[in-house]
Amino acid sequence: MPSDPALKSLYIQSCYGCHSTGVASAPRSGNQADWAPRLQKGMDVLLSNTINGLNSMPPKGMCMGCSEEDFRNLIVFLSGQSE
Repeated sequence: MPSDPALKSLYIQSCYGCHSTGVASAPRSGNQADWAPRLQKGMDVLLSNTINGLNSMPPKGMCMGCSEEDFRNLIVFLSGQSE
């Protein structure tokens, strides 16, 4: 769980529902095996996919008010690259 209260709130409100369990093939939070092939594509691709949507994930996921920086921070957390 992120230590930053604002990021934690965004994660719970916008990402947890799908990424905690892998609903609709969403890469699971902190699961390195799920995230490895995505991370290989680079942050720019991950960010674009998040903002524009990909497969079952709608554009901006469930975070219509998230900034690009919010999405970057969420991706880092979700992929297990942070605390």
